[in-house]
Amino acid sequence: MSLDLSVRLASLSLRNPTVLASGILGISASLARRIEAAGAGAFTTKTVTREPRRGYFNPVFVELEHGYLNAIGLSNPGIDYFKKELEEMKRTVKIPVILSVGGSAPEEIEYVARQGAEAGVDALELNVSCPHVKGMGLEMGDNAETVREIVKRVKAAVGEKPVFVK
Repeated sequence: MSLDLSVRLASLSLRNPTVLASGILGISASLARRIEAAGAGAFTTKTVTREPRRGYFNPVFVELEHGYLNAIGLSNPGIDYFKKELEEMKRTVKIPVILSVGGSAPEEIEYVARQGAEAGVDALELNVSCPHVKGMGLEMGDNAETVREIVKRVKAAVGEKPVFVK
């Protein structure tokens, strides 16, 4: 007997409610395939920005007495490069692919989201909560009017695709 764990997340159908959170495993189509094979219901990419970002110098990950702490600095190759990875992900995995989008201005976030939609992603996550990169994430997420503008612009750019605000 098999247990049906399928769920709906907005308009997405997931085989189970396990979704890879945005982070260091969400950087390539080959890792997306491994995450799918491991049983995830959906795959969220690492946060991607318009331009490439080097991020912080090591160490970016440290072990503490009761857990771990990381501050990567939103390192990523930029959407123009990453779009090719997104297209390969969509060709090679069956689970939904969610693009995590970052940026320092509403128009930058809109551009990245549009590129992701063109690559075929199933949904978008707007990263307006990253607390440690100056001018991005939480600095925008703390302003309700800015978040409203970002969501409005992204929804206009990506149509019916689900948009999640993080």
